[in-house]
Amino acid sequence: MTPSTEHLTAADIDRLGTELQAIRERVMSSLGDDDARYIRRVIRTQRGLEAAGRVLLLGALFPPAFVAGTASLALAKILENMEIGHNVLHGQWDWMRDPEIHSTTWEWDHVSTAKSWQQTHNYLHHTYTNVHGKDRDIGYNVLRVDPDQPWHPLYLVQTVTNAGLAMIFEWGIAAFDLELDEIQRGEKTWKDKLPELKAMGRKAGKQALKDFVVFPALSGPSFVPAAVGGLVANLVRNIWSHAVIFCGHFPVEVETFSEERLDNESQAEWYVRQMLGSANIEGSVLLHIMTGNLSHQIEHHLFPDMPSRRYRTIAPEIRDLCRRYGLPYHAGPMWKQYGGVLAKIARLSFPGGHKTLSKRRLRALPFGRRRAESVGTQGAVAPAAA
Repeated sequence: MTPSTEHLTAADIDRLGTELQAIRERVMSSLGDDDARYIRRVIRTQRGLEAAGRVLLLGALFPPAFVAGTASLALAKILENMEIGHNVLHGQWDWMRDPEIHSTTWEWDHVSTAKSWQQTHNYLHHTYTNVHGKDRDIGYNVLRVDPDQPWHPLYLVQTVTNAGLAMIFEWGIAAFDLELDEIQRGEKTWKDKLPELKAMGRKAGKQALKDFVVFPALSGPSFVPAAVGGLVANLVRNIWSHAVIFCGHFPVEVETFSEERLDNESQAEWYVRQMLGSANIEGSVLLHIMTGNLSHQIEHHLFPDMPSRRYRTIAPEIRDLCRRYGLPYHAGPMWKQYGGVLAKIARLSFPGGHKTLSKRRLRALPFGRRRAESVGTQGAVAPAAA
């Protein structure tokens, strides 16, 4: 039990799980031609943007071509990673039985290999979302993003570390996917890791060769500005994906859990953990597409293999379920979500933080202000009304 669920009985949680499962079954059974046309249209758009960007950068010595080409290539990379690659690798489009858009055959425009990403992200993160000791995405082994993480002096500079991580995010994720901490813990040796290191090296080499050598070389005298354009496009993609992912996972209101939470956890309880451990970004349809619909992080964590375009159609239902069951539904505009995340990272660069963050989480609950007041006056959380 947590302050956000203490008013629910086991029967309440089971009923909530049943309602969520019914939403999933209804949507998954209705998938069809409109959905298939959507993803194929997005892929065509992405490939068109990439082709336009590459062609424009052939004349990168001409400033307008450099700017337009870099912008077009950056948009293409964002679309490929967010709305296409990430979601294809989740198996969202496997139902189409199209080998070109299938989780077992897709290799995305990213330094991290599809196989390693699916292990650390699809399996570890989505199975053990926000569980300390199980979900390695809590801070990505370099940031303190929850007060229950032990403090270390290195965290004093984590605002700078986070800025650096944003700029090289795809490379940071690739290194993170190698799980080299297993070597530090004595669970594996460098020899054990060698196949993964070689796979990542091959993938990283291909990415670097494509963006910084082959395509710039085609531009002849524009080689240097074309290579710079590729570098800037990758930088923009990295910063954008970092912001979107951090907005969905690390706002102050998002909860984390101990491993005991997993003991005999039912499907319904797993659903509740996903809802409490995620946050949404409010915005336009274009924003949702450019985030890969991870602006609907709550819906994505509930149903990771549901086609992303369906998240915005079920979001009102999920929000209403939270209202009816007295659960928080964390959502806000991007500026607010990301600003809150950056402030949280700054605060947690110093020891402590438990009291401040706990009160802010309590205030975000349906009965949050009353609960927060009870913490201050009684030292314990008062039970909420059902």
